[in-house]
Amino acid sequence: MEVLRRSSVFAAEIMDAFDRSPTDKELVAQAKALGREYVHARLLRAGLSWSAPERAAPVPGRLAEVCAVLLRLGDELEMIRPSVYRNVARQLHISLQSEPVVTDAFLAVAGHIFSAGITWGKVVSLYAVAAGLAVDCVRQAQPAMVHALVDCLGEFVRKTLATWLRRRGGWTDVLKCVVSTDPGLRSHWLVAALCSFGRFLKAAFFVLLPER
Repeated sequence: MEVLRRSSVFAAEIMDAFDRSPTDKELVAQAKALGREYVHARLLRAGLSWSAPERAAPVPGRLAEVCAVLLRLGDELEMIRPSVYRNVARQLHISLQSEPVVTDAFLAVAGHIFSAGITWGKVVSLYAVAAGLAVDCVRQAQPAMVHALVDCLGEFVRKTLATWLRRRGGWTDVLKCVVSTDPGLRSHWLVAALCSFGRFLKAAFFVLLPER
């Protein structure tokens, strides 16, 4: 009951942030909540499970909309470049037995993703990479690593994306990326950006880290 109460309070705080200009702290909290939902969806798709007490309460309405759009755009991105977001740990040549190795690898990829600027396409790719690594961790019996990845995602947002997000009014700005009810979304400008970026990310995987 205490977990449910805390989760309900947390959800209410997140919803309140959507009704005004969010602070950096709120943007990070929302980023982590979105990360948990994105990862959970990808784990379910892979037939895997993961326990996250923070998910005890339903995701608030506006945050649920944002998450749905991120997942929808992520589906499109993964369809365009499926090999990039699968077996991520193998592509990075890292062991999943060490939390510092996993989080350092994720932060290195994140840094490369945004080295030439910030776009919503790259934000979606960041979440797709995190989810791909999370799937690898759970498959290798390292579910605790998923919590570390979500925390790492939040820290990256705080350091790199919070100002950009705040200038756009927060996470709800991504809702503008979907202007059609067509599930394919192929007519939208974001898809072209995702497609070209997929090629960049695939190249980054091969030059990013030495084998460990």
